[in-house]
Amino acid sequence: MIVDGGSRDEVFERLERIGRSHPSRTIVCAVADEREKLGAEATMACELPGEPGETVLCREHVALEVGRAHLPHLGSIVDPLVITDVSTMIWSPHGHEQGVDALAQLAQVVLLDSEDHASLDEALARAGELSERLHVVDLSWLRSAPWRERIAGSFDPPALRGALAEIDSVVVRHHPDSTASALLLAGWLGCRLGWSMEALARSEGILSGRAQSAAGGPSIDVRLEAFGDQDVPGLAGVTLGTASGLELSLDRGPGGLAASRRTPDGHESSWVILGASRGERGILGEGIRQGLLRDPFYRPALAGARA
Repeated sequence: MIVDGGSRDEVFERLERIGRSHPSRTIVCAVADEREKLGAEATMACELPGEPGETVLCREHVALEVGRAHLPHLGSIVDPLVITDVSTMIWSPHGHEQGVDALAQLAQVVLLDSEDHASLDEALARAGELSERLHVVDLSWLRSAPWRERIAGSFDPPALRGALAEIDSVVVRHHPDSTASALLLAGWLGCRLGWSMEALARSEGILSGRAQSAAGGPSIDVRLEAFGDQDVPGLAGVTLGTASGLELSLDRGPGGLAASRRTPDGHESSWVILGASRGERGILGEGIRQGLLRDPFYRPALAGARA
């Protein structure tokens, strides 16, 4: 990991809370602008064995104190500390792109959050560039996972699958700082349903535009709306409408997602999908777990989001 110098202990604590059940070696490069010489500290912690000879978990922490001038050379600095037969993940929550590029030769995975970047266009472009070299795990993408799962599940009954080709409107409500998650959800819908994505126009916190469905289907109205009453990152709600009059809505609520459906004949029903949110701690833990997996849908969804 590459972090600002004053955040080293906080980051160690965050990882300790989500990784207590897994052996690991965590290497933190704490960056201080004024530092000219390298410093280092290493600790090893193990659970006390219950019986002699019992296997126990071991966690190793290596903290490197580096200056900004050292960032282009982090590859050679960190190389002797990496366990070569274990997957290595880079995480740099405070930017430091020079350091990430320097470490890319040693790693297989990079963990990032497209919502952390000041420029949305640059964030998505950076994710695309890194995905050409490494497996990218994007926390903005993971925040949309419960919504993607519930949308897919809602159209899983055979009687409803035909409605996917009739979708003519998509509204995604999101935290004002989570436009990346909303775009990735729209990009996922587009790549899975074969839509041709077009650029969206911004006006008063709303991104709106159109997409064209495959095989001469309906044109789709796409709207991404910032929702100011939400105090956690991520999505607030999704509404899908079809040309036949079917409408499905999912909204964040107490205990899960509040779902509602209106059929073409006007019948309305509602229910609660329990346990949809994992919270930010759960998102980070899932991001680390995803470093060992490969999600085949992120890169197509990212391409749709960038379009």
